[in-house]
Amino acid sequence: MELLTVLVKMVALISDACRNAEKLPGALISCGVLQAATALCLIVSRSPGGIFLHHGKAPFYLYYGILIAVFVFGLLEASAGFWVSGDVVGRRAAGKTILWVSVLPIAVVAALGGFIVLH
Repeated sequence: MELLTVLVKMVALISDACRNAEKLPGALISCGVLQAATALCLIVSRSPGGIFLHHGKAPFYLYYGILIAVFVFGLLEASAGFWVSGDVVGRRAAGKTILWVSVLPIAVVAALGGFIVLH
C-alpha cells in the first residue's frame, strides 16, 4: 500500500475508535503492532540518511534511539489495547488518551519513511 493509503486507514480507525468504545481495543492493538513492525523494519533494513548521516555520531544514535522508542511504544500501545478490552467502559478514557498520543509516533515513522518499507 502507499503511504497515504495507510495513513488514511489509520486515521479512520482512530476516528472510529474515538466514537465507538467497542472499536477502541482493536484500534489500539492494530496501531501499536503497525508502529512496532514499521519501526523494526526501519531498524533492520534502512540506514539513516540526510541530517542523520554527516553530522557526527550523535544524530546517528538519535535515529536508532527514536526508532527503538517508537518500537517500544508500539508494543506498549498494543498491550494497552488488551488491557482496555478487559473493561472497555471503565478504561475508555485511558485508551483514548493512549490512542491520541500514538499519533506522534505514527508521524515520526512516516517522516522517516517507514511506510515505504512496507511497500
